[in-house]
Amino acid sequence: MDDVTAEQKWRVPGSLPAAKLAGAALLVALGLLFADGDPVRLALAALVALGLAVWGVRDLVAPVRLALDAAGITVVHGFAGHRRLPWDAVEAITVDRRPRLGLSTETLEIDAGETLHLFGRYDLGASPEDVARVLRAAWTTAGDGPAGR
Repeated sequence: MDDVTAEQKWRVPGSLPAAKLAGAALLVALGLLFADGDPVRLALAALVALGLAVWGVRDLVAPVRLALDAAGITVVHGFAGHRRLPWDAVEAITVDRRPRLGLSTETLEIDAGETLHLFGRYDLGASPEDVARVLRAAWTTAGDGPAGR
């Protein structure tokens, strides 16, 4: 197994912000092409494109969603901020599995008492189950995990 005391980071895959920004540009182009002078259609296309562009920019500004070191974890907070969670603040690390549209989705959940931090596969660039396994091992090694309490 990997050294659980080593610093590790999980980030958004590089292709994802590019796809979001390309999608925003495509929406603007389609809005201009098919709006037929209708300001409502054009405004709606521009609004959706703006939302998609902001989402893509967030991935560029704060690509690291989760980081681990011997003292605890750092999670993305807000638009592009980060919050440090020492190991003693972590209450649970779980993976929630739910069927959606015929597929099973996994979400990593980090419960820090008053806050709950959720990460999907595209936030982490890895399987939430694999990340949870690494986090639990580091948490236990730190002496604050379920085995250390």
